[in-house]
Amino acid sequence: MIQVCFHGAESTGKSVLADRLRKRFGWPWVPEYGRSFCETMGLELTMGDLLEIAEGHDRAVRGAALLQPQVLVLDTDPLMTAAWAQMLFDDVPEALLAYPKADLYLLFEPDVPWVADGTRFFGTEEKRARFAAIAEDMLARTGVTYRRIAGDWPFREAQAVAAIEEALRRAGAKPPVR
Repeated sequence: MIQVCFHGAESTGKSVLADRLRKRFGWPWVPEYGRSFCETMGLELTMGDLLEIAEGHDRAVRGAALLQPQVLVLDTDPLMTAAWAQMLFDDVPEALLAYPKADLYLLFEPDVPWVADGTRFFGTEEKRARFAAIAEDMLARTGVTYRRIAGDWPFREAQAVAAIEEALRRAGAKPPVR
């Protein structure tokens, strides 16, 4: 099993692509825990909320991993929660960096239109660029393997599939039939 984490600023297609790959290949997808948290608890986040979001997401990943799928897609993880902590509070608790890491991170570039959906914060070009830079910094800071995903929607999907197939080959697994 490989875990592939979709990472990056808001409104870059992570959830949409995770659902498309689930439908196309049958790969299970762990949705973004922070979204459901905010939809239930509201948008006035504290650092304690971010720590709770990371723990909830980690629990969901561990539960999904018990099924041992060939590919487990994570719609963000505690490293993205660390980026939120940096963006909102200019601080990153070490606890957010200590969670297990995915085998591959796909960093989604903010080069597609931003869409307000009621849970998004950073829609200006300046804030979006800053958040994207912070998200990438979390990947570099922790030394994880990542690939950039950019371009229009079909190109994003093709890049993601190619990166996942490459990771499967490196792990000695057979890539899926397209």
